[in-house]
Amino acid sequence: MVAVGLAVLVLRPDLIPGREGLAPEPLAAETARPSQAPPEEVIPDRPTLKEPFKGSPAAAWADGAAGIQAPPAKAVGWMSKAQVADALRTVKTFLVAANIDPVTVKGGRPTAALELLDPEQPDVLSVMEKALVTPTEEKDPTLLFSRFDPAEVRPVGQVVKTRGRMTVEKGERAGEVLVHTDYTFVYPLVKTRPGADEVARTIVRREITFALPDPARYVVTKGSLSVVAWSSNAGNSACDRPAAGFFRPEFTEDLVADPDPGSEGQVVDPYDRSKSLAALPQECATSSRT
Repeated sequence: MVAVGLAVLVLRPDLIPGREGLAPEPLAAETARPSQAPPEEVIPDRPTLKEPFKGSPAAAWADGAAGIQAPPAKAVGWMSKAQVADALRTVKTFLVAANIDPVTVKGGRPTAALELLDPEQPDVLSVMEKALVTPTEEKDPTLLFSRFDPAEVRPVGQVVKTRGRMTVEKGERAGEVLVHTDYTFVYPLVKTRPGADEVARTIVRREITFALPDPARYVVTKGSLSVVAWSSNAGNSACDRPAAGFFRPEFTEDLVADPDPGSEGQVVDPYDRSKSLAALPQECATSSRT
């Protein structure tokens, strides 16, 4: 759901003198949890096909893979500095394949991401394989992959805005190193209907922890990743539709046709990265902005 407000006051805020052509300054890379959410504009500009991130804090974020920056590598636990650097590159490759790769985003099979999941951890790989074929509410591929139904929507342009960070630490289990990732991805979309020009954005935040076990202690596949924890939150994705393996962005025209499509609960700012996902409501919530 999207909170809709202020439209009765200014229907075309993009026409206010002085607002055009003001590109935001790019933000420096995130290195720690922010202390607060990005400021909200009282009357945000509306996104357009030419400027799909207009009116969004993500306009100042990095484009795609450039927003996934690994920290400087150093030796941790059983891993040397070089091994950590290699593992962080693999983690980035997975995140890009799962959330930015056009094939994945356009609803295709996230083959490149699946190939990085360790087959020795079948409880994750097999679940995702089955979820891609027969998604259910409990086993939905969007738990790990950002996918949209190509029969309903298409991305606007080639850019997915990205912001977040990753950290490395020694795990509690002997011979295990953990990589914690926390990233938000912003997707501008338009309906595939001929002549459609309304742009809606879906904002997906993911917290994923990858385990890197010592092959001298555990049975693992070299160059692969084990996912030991994940959580996600999607701003502006319909909650009341049956699971189909896709995020379901809602458009203003949908809300006009059905002003109460079933979303209830608290209001959540999908751009707020100052809190862990565990602190957010677990039930369907309303997005304060997109």
